[in-house]
Amino acid sequence: MDENEDEILAAELAALGAASGGSGRMTRLVAKALRKNVHEIDLVMPLPFDDAVKRVAEVLGRAGRTGGSTQVEHGVDREMFRVVAGGGFGGLNPVVVTALVTRSGVGSTEVRLRAAAKEGLIKQRAGEKTAARLAASLSE
Repeated sequence: MDENEDEILAAELAALGAASGGSGRMTRLVAKALRKNVHEIDLVMPLPFDDAVKRVAEVLGRAGRTGGSTQVEHGVDREMFRVVAGGGFGGLNPVVVTALVTRSGVGSTEVRLRAAAKEGLIKQRAGEKTAARLAASLSE
């Protein structure tokens, strides 16, 4: 989880470029210059912290390749999850999704979802749409 969103997105796009017969190195350079579509959504889940952590891990695990979870601060009830999901047309645009889960009360937990994707000439709003889709899944 040490990599930042731009590095992860550039690497994912480079891998897609190389897999399709293009130059992964050139794709990585171009990806770094593209703008990001970023969307954040704050949720309050009516679940105890441990149950909310399990639910977030489950929903994000189904959405993409997981990078696992990390405790944000020792002794504080906060967990961060990061996955790379597919968004945009055909799910081919990589989207980095980060969820920060924080205990907010006895029976409730706050979740901040952040989804970021690179945007080319055709605006797909993959970050925005992915964040909304995952927030809806968490709210079910």
